[in-house]
This record gives sequence, C-alpha cells and structure tokens, in this order.
Amino acid sequence: MAALQKLQEKITQWKADHEALKSENTQLKAELANVSGSQNAQEAQIAALKRELEEKDSEIEKIIAQVEALLA
Repeated sequence: MAALQKLQEKITQWKADHEALKSENTQLKAELANVSGSQNAQEAQIAALKRELEEKDSEIEKIIAQVEALLA
C-alpha cells in the first residue's frame, strides 16, 4: 500500500509540475509576442527614418547643385 501511495503522490506532483510548466510556457509565449511586436515597431521606425534620411540627402544634393550653379 505504501508503494501505491508514493506512486499517487508522484503522479500528483507531476500533474502540478505539468500545470506550472504550461502556465510558464503561456507566459513566455506572451512575452515573446510582445518582444516580436516591439521589434517590428522598431524596424518600421528604422525604415521610416531611413526614408526620411534619403529625402534629406536628396534635398541637400539639390541645394548643393543650386549653389554650384549660382557660383558658376
């Protein structure tokens, strides 16, 4: 009877451990989704800043061309 009781205790403990792991897994998945969303937002911001930089570079090139034309 003692062996059966020990086995039942182990099974109960394993069930509790399994539930704890499922909960932790769910939490980690949520954290991963948040990080992924944050990373996507940062990538979008970087892309927007790159486009803005390219536009500014183009404007600078136009101004330089105009100044060179005036000096010529």
